[in-house]
Amino acid sequence: MTFAFRCTGLDVPEPVRTQLAGDDVAARLVAEDPTLWGPEAEREASVRLGWLDLPATSRPLVARLAELRAELQFEGLDRVVLCGVGGASLAPEVICRTAGVPLVVLDTTDPHQVAAAMIDLDRTVVVLSAESGGTVETDSQRRAFIQAFADAGLDEKQIGARFVVVTDPGSPLAETGAAMGAREVVLADPHVGGRYSALSAFGLVPAALAGADVGALLEEAAELAEHLAEPGNAALELGVAMSAGFRTGRDKVILADGGSAITGFGDWAEQLVAGSTGKDGRGLLPVVVESPDAPGATAPDALLVVVGGGPVEPGPSVGVTGPLGAQFLGWEYATAVAGRVLGTNPFDQPDAVGSEEDTRRLLDAGLPVEPPLATIGAVELRAPGGLLEGVDLSQHDGVALALQALLAAVPPRGYLAVTAYLDREADARAGELRAALARNTGHAVTFGWGPRSLHSTGQYHRGGPRTGAFLQFTGVVTGDLPVPDRPYGFATLQAAQAAGDRQALVARQRPLLHLHLTDRAAGTGQLLDALG
Repeated sequence: MTFAFRCTGLDVPEPVRTQLAGDDVAARLVAEDPTLWGPEAEREASVRLGWLDLPATSRPLVARLAELRAELQFEGLDRVVLCGVGGASLAPEVICRTAGVPLVVLDTTDPHQVAAAMIDLDRTVVVLSAESGGTVETDSQRRAFIQAFADAGLDEKQIGARFVVVTDPGSPLAETGAAMGAREVVLADPHVGGRYSALSAFGLVPAALAGADVGALLEEAAELAEHLAEPGNAALELGVAMSAGFRTGRDKVILADGGSAITGFGDWAEQLVAGSTGKDGRGLLPVVVESPDAPGATAPDALLVVVGGGPVEPGPSVGVTGPLGAQFLGWEYATAVAGRVLGTNPFDQPDAVGSEEDTRRLLDAGLPVEPPLATIGAVELRAPGGLLEGVDLSQHDGVALALQALLAAVPPRGYLAVTAYLDREADARAGELRAALARNTGHAVTFGWGPRSLHSTGQYHRGGPRTGAFLQFTGVVTGDLPVPDRPYGFATLQAAQAAGDRQALVARQRPLLHLHLTDRAAGTGQLLDALG
């Protein structure tokens, strides 16, 4: 099945189509012309267009990974844990969930979720995946697994053989992998950025070791690649539609599945679109919803994109069909095209890098003391920036009043971003809050798990339009897990990431409500009840 595009009810401004056709964008993009995004982006683009070649250049990995998987299987190592964040984790997760093969994705610092991943160590191999290896999440997880393997009785050589490293050439993680005697260090194409790395070693290595057919994935992408230089190709039309939405006031891209048989694609597309376009005070906000008719799927400032189905009448709506490999490449291409029209550099992330610095600063200086404004049931309420001034929190419905105040603070044509620094497995019910909140407002509502959201949508929230209001959840930790050779545990690390996130938003004068759950399950239920 080929990659196909259909659209209904969307008026494309003539300057958008004329600009792209007149500048021969389709052919120039396939030719990897770094001047497409202007002189300020040219230097970055010149070393970030290797993703267009991946359907061909990644082929040698297929046989190599098949041999490595067979070797691991022979040794009884049939459980794969992936430690990585952002583009390093989202693509392999989609690949494996779609293929129906097990992969444990650890892109969190929640101590409960990290501890839950450290089981069945006798059959576990860990994939460490990061461009540089300097991300605090992946480094902390590496330390924890080394300690867990040592506690299980493995010696230094045996521990090294339980790790496979995926990283860029010459990175600190490449050096670490060699020093620890990793079973294999796979060097990715350095001319591919994390958001565009689905078909590179970052996407393929964990998925192949888990049992997914990554060769078929590359074949699906290669079939589309043959047509990308053609004017009017389907991926170009998707980019035109997103650009037209932006130009006509529809800067929210609603991502819904329409029966695609692809699982979790919206989460991957979200980080691609948000990180590539959300900067310089503008951008496209991706909003992952539960279905094409979910709360918030249609709005005056939204363009609904149905993956795996047709457009929804009367529109405006877009339908995009095709297999997963083609979807990866098609969306990357379309997003690069949209960046051209929006006037943003799709390949940098100037505002997202600050989150790591914020975390390290708080780990060094200590966490801020923030007494709650009120505690109602299992929910502590805080509002850095003064959101709840004048709200009577002494009433029994104080939580509902606080949520109403936050919704009222969403700017015109704005959005509400919900981030849960919780365990996305054990606390999965928190995900229901997106739809519940969307039913209570006419604005777009996004939901993300922290800290992966810092690497996914963080660039948009910090560098995009100043139209967001923010709801952050944290939760009580009932059992911490130390980070070996560090003066803190995962609970402190997670708290520092959440606090740094809050401070960055307050500094940008964004409306913010922080709810801490003293009982995670009870608090989630209480919030859902408050939202009706």
